[in-house]
Amino acid sequence: MSRQVFVSLDGPKGAGKTTLLEAITKVLRADNKKVIRLCEKKSDPSRGETMALVNRFVRNPTLDLELEICERFADSRAWISRHVLTKQPPDSIILMDRWYPSDAAFRRRVPFAQILQLNMERNVRVPDLHVGVVTAPDISWARAAARTRGLSSTVIHKLEEHVACTKAFEREIAHQGWVLCRNEGTIEDATRQVISEIYRVPGCPAGTGFAGSGS
Repeated sequence: MSRQVFVSLDGPKGAGKTTLLEAITKVLRADNKKVIRLCEKKSDPSRGETMALVNRFVRNPTLDLELEICERFADSRAWISRHVLTKQPPDSIILMDRWYPSDAAFRRRVPFAQILQLNMERNVRVPDLHVGVVTAPDISWARAAARTRGLSSTVIHKLEEHVACTKAFEREIAHQGWVLCRNEGTIEDATRQVISEIYRVPGCPAGTGFAGSGS
């Protein structure tokens, strides 16, 4: 492979995205691919300041504050695009845990089309493949509730908010033409689907096949 292939996975809390990322990484590496796992929030040098604004927004939501948060997230992605993504090996598959599609999750006042424009204006890198990972809201809500850390969301605390978040993701996945991965079956099925989509990206050579998790 002569160029980077940049893949983002986004989805509501509890949809099994992290487990799926781990399974995809295992299979790709077993297929002798160079895989780089990145997480937006861990790569963001301004995360603390932005999350302080998010906490203010939760207590007192306003359109101006929401727009400022969206702008700060876009600024951070622009920084990551310039200073992190460009430093990765040219022949690697970069798997990014959340990217700008995630702003569709809880931004209620700023239209996602405007959020998308904010990112494009800042030359935020566009993934070669967007994957939206979703389940029925009651399934992801139950999965999140069963975790030690729970839902682990600053913004979403009620089931109805989680339902709205899931609907927002599904709406944007369909509207933007991203790949929809319904992660309600086995992890092998979801992994197989995403691996197949990655191998279809121009510049990414086909793999040797996928018969199961890690094999």
